[in-house]
Amino acid sequence: MLELNPGLIIWTIITFLIVLAILRGTAWKPLMQVLKDREEKIESSLEEAEKARLEAIRLLEENKRVLMEAETQSARIMREGRVMGEKLKAEILEKAQASSRQMVEQAKDEIRREKDAALVQLRSEVSDLAIAAAGKLLDANLDTAQQRRLVDQAIKELSRKS
Repeated sequence: MLELNPGLIIWTIITFLIVLAILRGTAWKPLMQVLKDREEKIESSLEEAEKARLEAIRLLEENKRVLMEAETQSARIMREGRVMGEKLKAEILEKAQASSRQMVEQAKDEIRREKDAALVQLRSEVSDLAIAAAGKLLDANLDTAQQRRLVDQAIKELSRKS
C-alpha cells in the first residue's frame, strides 16, 4: 500500500530546496518588490485620501463661514434698505406736506387779493350809488370829486366803527 521510499523523500526534499533557492533568487525578490510597491501605493493613496478629507473639511468650514458672512451682509443690506426706504418715505411725505401748505397759502393769498379787489370794487360802486342817491335826495350841485370825497370819508368812518 503505502511504502516509504527514503531515497525518494531525500530527492524530493533536495529538489524542493533547489526550487526554493531558484524561486528565492528569481521570483521571491520581484514578488516581494511588487508587494512592497503595492504597499507603498496603498499607503500613498491612504495619505492622499486623508489629505483630500482634510481639504474637504477645510473647504466645508470655509463655505460655512462664507455663507454666514453672506447671510450677515444680506441682513445688513435689508436693514439699510428698510432705513433708506423709511427716510425716503419721510422725505416724500414732508415734501408733499410742504407743497400742500404752500398751495394752501397761495390759495389763501389769492382769496385775500380777490376779496380785497372785490371790496374795492364794491366800495366804488356803493360810493357811486350813494352819490347818485344823495344827489337826487339833496338835489345839490356838488361836483363828482367832492361827492366822492364825502362818501370815502363816510366809508372810512364806518370802517373804524366796525
